[in-house]
Amino acid sequence: MSSLPVCQTLLLELHNGVLHITLNRPENRNAMSLQMVAELRAVLAAVRDDRAVRALVIGGAGGHFCSGGDIKDMASAQGATAHREMNRAFGALLEETQHAPQVVITVLQGAVLGGGFGLACVSDVALADHQAQFGLPETSLGLLPAQIAPFVVQRIGLTQTRRLALTAARFDGTHARRMGLVHFVEHDPQALAERLDEVLAHVLCCAPGANAATKKLLLASAVQPSNELLDQAAEWFSEAVIGEEGVEGTMAFVQKRKPGWAL
Repeated sequence: MSSLPVCQTLLLELHNGVLHITLNRPENRNAMSLQMVAELRAVLAAVRDDRAVRALVIGGAGGHFCSGGDIKDMASAQGATAHREMNRAFGALLEETQHAPQVVITVLQGAVLGGGFGLACVSDVALADHQAQFGLPETSLGLLPAQIAPFVVQRIGLTQTRRLALTAARFDGTHARRMGLVHFVEHDPQALAERLDEVLAHVLCCAPGANAATKKLLLASAVQPSNELLDQAAEWFSEAVIGEEGVEGTMAFVQKRKPGWAL
């Protein structure tokens, strides 16, 4: 089992193969500071190769998910180089979250703005409270969603992203589901918790290695020519069939029992 880093801006709880990561700066609506970015990247790196960690659940403390980048960090950065490096570090976090081999689930309440919006867009499954407030406020601050934009376009398409980014419009969880940003919308905290349990139960029925390879395949399908991708997919499939999980899954099916990974 991985050794998790000590964090000051995150709460970490590992239980039954699920790592719950809580953004914990409630006094700032969990604004994304440089320290929080670094700690999230360290956590992702610590569990990347640990198949005992099957899912990552990212939520926020104090009734909010994340209100975006920390304006104080931006104000304290000196010069263009510092701003560029700070911005790029957040982009690296989004890339690393998107490509995490675990299933990444976001639980979205309260503010889901800017960087928080970006994190929602790189999750595999997104659950939202119906009153959560989504938006890309950067242009209303004279800024641009530099690192977030490509991931938003991948998630909801170019036309929707243009509208949202160029108007800084706010919208709720129900609207977010209609545009495909989130998968489930619930009307109270208990229903949100029950939905999370249901999603996790489904995730834990799937083999962790197969999930990691499938996620890699799905992400590659957006950028690779189909011929090359299908050749690679055939290679991955053949490895899976003769691998430990493939053998166990096939035997479990024949023997009419649950495979060893199913909890």
